[in-house]
Amino acid sequence: MQGSGARGVLGVPDVRRIVLVGLLVSIARWLEMLVIGVVVWQQTNSAFLVAMMTLLRLLPMGLFGAFLGVAADRVQRRSALLAMLVVQGCLAASLAALALSGVLAVWHLGLASFISGIVWAADNPVRRMMLGEVVGASRMARAVSIDVVANNASRIAGPAVGGTILAAAGLGPAFLLCAAMYVLAVLAALRLSHRSVIQPPRGGVLRDMQASFGLVLRTPGMAGVMIVTLIFNLFGWPVSSMIPVIGQEQLRLGPEGVGLLAGMDGLGALLGALLLVPLVRPAWYRAIYVGGTALYCGMFVIFAAITAAIPAALALLLVGIGSAAFAAMQATLVYTTAPPELRSRALGVLSACIGLGLVGFLHLGLMAQWLGAPAATMVIGLEGICALVLTRRWWRAG
Repeated sequence: MQGSGARGVLGVPDVRRIVLVGLLVSIARWLEMLVIGVVVWQQTNSAFLVAMMTLLRLLPMGLFGAFLGVAADRVQRRSALLAMLVVQGCLAASLAALALSGVLAVWHLGLASFISGIVWAADNPVRRMMLGEVVGASRMARAVSIDVVANNASRIAGPAVGGTILAAAGLGPAFLLCAAMYVLAVLAALRLSHRSVIQPPRGGVLRDMQASFGLVLRTPGMAGVMIVTLIFNLFGWPVSSMIPVIGQEQLRLGPEGVGLLAGMDGLGALLGALLLVPLVRPAWYRAIYVGGTALYCGMFVIFAAITAAIPAALALLLVGIGSAAFAAMQATLVYTTAPPELRSRALGVLSACIGLGLVGFLHLGLMAQWLGAPAATMVIGLEGICALVLTRRWWRAG
């Protein structure tokens, strides 16, 4: 029997391959989001449009998350993962071609963000579900923590590399690097030996989607998990889109400086995830989950109030620690709480809840236009902390 620690989990070849795919995709995603944020701000000087780029990436989660959770049970997940990677690689190559031709427009970036969001919405019911199938429920927390370590390592590399390439070589090479990451991810996915069990349909897709939401209401403790997910995505994650704006407008940083600043969030998340791998215990799952959300929102309030680069970077380091705690426990709690035969659907509902964060991005974008990016970030972070306090009775259950 393999060990239950990080070494034992990583001893499974398919775990290494699934985590590597996630790492490569995350590097490309964070690089792409940073580049798009900087470019849209430079072209439009609109914090609202910067937030809208991330909103368009989130919209498919809210629209299609539950559907993708149902659909993922009806296809071979390895094949679905390969298709997802090919689509993203083609998108990145297309953006590179448009940029090198000098015809890249904001609407191109918006359309690409929306299509990428459809693929992103399938990550939980496809790739993360595969991770759970390979390691089993008892080792899911450590496997997800390792995946979060990889994801947050990419949050350092992606923004830092993106800012450097954007400043030194321009848009085209930055998007070409994204395309290269997706090609490497395809090569890693082709080596996966795991094959999922395709479940026969229990009914129509719409009926199964309705049953997925009923599962959340019926399963003890799961409603609280989804409520904290909604709070994080309504009042927490949207403010991360303001890092490029605050970095340029309030801290007076150039593209390289903004990339390094955004990377501090990733560094904190990497440190937090590394701590979770050896220390996490089932009895602590919910406390880590809620505490991470509170830390994330609270430190963004402080970040937005700071006018010096180094203290702002330290605040983002703590933001990252909070995001690691939230991210590691989110999929773990859903996977371990849901009945085994309904886990993919529950992860689809989770993606739908994440997608509802688009309301938060819309809220933030409008408020940033009215109050400015720093003040809007502070207000929304405080709203998140208040929401956690008001929903205490639900997230404590389970």
